[in-house]
Amino acid sequence: MISRELEFRGINREHLAMYFEELGGKLLTSSFPFIYQGTGWAAEILSENELEFTKVFKVNAVIIRFSAESEEQLEDLIKNYRYKTTRVGG
Repeated sequence: MISRELEFRGINREHLAMYFEELGGKLLTSSFPFIYQGTGWAAEILSENELEFTKVFKVNAVIIRFSAESEEQLEDLIKNYRYKTTRVGG
């Protein structure tokens, strides 16, 4: 399998997990690393940390490893997942 790790900031870990379920993934574990298995792909929520930029400005940072059977499937998985994590300012 081909893998790639990405970091997502400012999005709740539970929401990030929910997006894998929306993409057809099934949760296989109940603690870190949270592993999701889909058709031809897998994903692991590896860690969640809090980044402190100032005393009052803090955001979470979640590391996720995406894996798929081919480069094309991996690119599709990441593209579809990033679509779900897109936030539009206003």
